[in-house]
Amino acid sequence: MVRILVRLIDAISEFSGRLAAWAFVAVGFFITYEIVMRYVFIRPTIWVDEVSRITQIWAAYLAAGFALKHREMIVIDVAFRKEGTLLRRLVDSFALLVIAAFCVVTVWYGVQIWWASTIRGHTTDSYLAVPKWFTQASIWVGFGLLGLQTVAEMVKIWRAPASPRGDSAAQGRFGAGT
Repeated sequence: MVRILVRLIDAISEFSGRLAAWAFVAVGFFITYEIVMRYVFIRPTIWVDEVSRITQIWAAYLAAGFALKHREMIVIDVAFRKEGTLLRRLVDSFALLVIAAFCVVTVWYGVQIWWASTIRGHTTDSYLAVPKWFTQASIWVGFGLLGLQTVAEMVKIWRAPASPRGDSAAQGRFGAGT
């Protein structure tokens, strides 16, 4: 059952990361479109700036779980380089617990802010007047996904076979030396 949940969380992170990548590609196209419209046709748009910012915000938050899954977070492993050892597992677990705690706090306050904006009907101060709940939801959704991936990575660390030598056959999934 745990293995199935870890696979499900991995699949969700994989999907959200790929969605984020395509969102960043879309931002590039939006900005290119704006440049062409502004400087070639002298017809600037009113939507590209805000849509690009909102898309970029969502993409950044959606990519966090994907980055953790693929060990692309910033890792400093000067002191604990041997993977698979008990000490490395403890250090990696501590790092994941810090990430998880940050995720819990961010989701808690993010949902409260999102809910207040939703109830009050706040919108952005722009021509498009996009509801603020839409951009604020990206925070708690993204950190919620990151928190789930943190749990999955913790399970992976402690389910991998231990190795006193720290050979690559027993490497954990979190904190590959970079």
